[in-house]
Amino acid sequence: MRRAVLPVADAPGRPTRYRARSRVSPQADLSLEGVTLTAGARHLVRDVSLTASGGQVIGLVGPNGSGKSSLLRSVYRVLRPDTGTVRVDGDDAWTIPVRRLARTVAAVVQEPVADFDLAVREVVAMGRTPHKRLLDGATAQDTALVEDALTAVDAVHLADRPFDRLSGGERQRVLIARALAQQPGLLVLDEPTNHLDIRHQLEVLGTLRRLRATVLLALHDLNLAAYYCDRLHVLHEGRIVACGTPAEVLTPRLLADVYRVAGEVTVHPRTGAPQVIFLPE
Repeated sequence: MRRAVLPVADAPGRPTRYRARSRVSPQADLSLEGVTLTAGARHLVRDVSLTASGGQVIGLVGPNGSGKSSLLRSVYRVLRPDTGTVRVDGDDAWTIPVRRLARTVAAVVQEPVADFDLAVREVVAMGRTPHKRLLDGATAQDTALVEDALTAVDAVHLADRPFDRLSGGERQRVLIARALAQQPGLLVLDEPTNHLDIRHQLEVLGTLRRLRATVLLALHDLNLAAYYCDRLHVLHEGRIVACGTPAEVLTPRLLADVYRVAGEVTVHPRTGAPQVIFLPE
């Protein structure tokens, strides 16, 4: 079982390391049972079932238009399933009161966000809202959690900057920090590494990997998915066509059938994770 982690300063000039914090949200279990989503006459997702629990990192991979984002939207309650059920800790997510669900599920989405006329620290503090009553002010714990979240995504130096003046990558890191400050039991992310440089891709995914929360995320980069995810579900034309550990799922046959490219899959000698090498035509 993973323990929740929060960043602490290491020696000067050294990379940030992490320690466990005792106050964490319980891990949440997610179950999708026969979920089908449509837009008019078009099927976005067909009869998809999957589970995520126990602090697992579950990856959704597949080509553009395969249904990854649509499936995630059914989890954070933007697209209601036409058939099937989304359950969080055994309860139908679409019947859970919004405030209660927000204490358990946090989402980082691809849709453009509003240009908040707020400082970065204030945007991250919005993640504490589900845990507070209407007129409650910030507590010392809230302040500490916001600082921890900013540190986790290497954004402490942005804390007093206006959110609407940030680059795309900086905004993405701030929105991830807001989700971390929410202390969810289930964290849902749609392409969280979009707009991030390589260093921050690795730092963000490493942070997610060390969280106690259960994580469901969509990724395009198969090598990142292979290294950071416990299990992968491959979506193609709205259906799950393969699921299992990265080593079980990522094969040359799958690359040819789903992505329509030639490739080789080897075991990286240092990480032990599958490594996908795409071959030009």
